[in-house]
Amino acid sequence: MTCQQLAEELKRIATAQVSDITRAVKEGQKSIALNEVRDMARRLELLADAFDPKPAAEAADGAQAA
Repeated sequence: MTCQQLAEELKRIATAQVSDITRAVKEGQKSIALNEVRDMARRLELLADAFDPKPAAEAADGAQAA
């Protein structure tokens, strides 16, 4: 993935998720807004892992710490 492709993917994720979050907040749906924030974090984490995958042992340690 080139730098330009990465930038486009980040923009796509952010635009879609922020739009959904904004709509949910305007409609007073806090739980949906929070779910959208979690979904954006998950998508960004998957994208980051594609560039710097962590060994399974480190990922398990991180999950236990949370």
